[in-house]
Amino acid sequence: MTANEIARTLYALEMKAAATASTNTDRWHHLERAHILSQPYAWLHTKNHAAMLTVAVREHDRRESWGQLIRIVVAAPGSWSKRYPVGNTGRVDAGLTVPMPIPPDLAAVVHPGGR
Repeated sequence: MTANEIARTLYALEMKAAATASTNTDRWHHLERAHILSQPYAWLHTKNHAAMLTVAVREHDRRESWGQLIRIVVAAPGSWSKRYPVGNTGRVDAGLTVPMPIPPDLAAVVHPGGR
């Protein structure tokens, strides 16, 4: 399996875990991990932010909702141009352009061989 296939498989697993999570805390945790995996892939990256927007609206979180709307607009261009903050969790509190540490279990998938 290629790194691309592994990343996409893990993304799908994280999105499924988010959809079936029993708490919002768990749901956001899985969406954030899926976001890290999705950043190199324009469509997955955009879908991830759409899912985050859905959760934010459901929680009546206006700040997160507006932040996700902005991120939906910039996700695909950021992925296409490779100008995304590596490891960023995709949440409003993370900042739009702030790189973040990648969880160790995802690092080898996101950057096989290091970066």
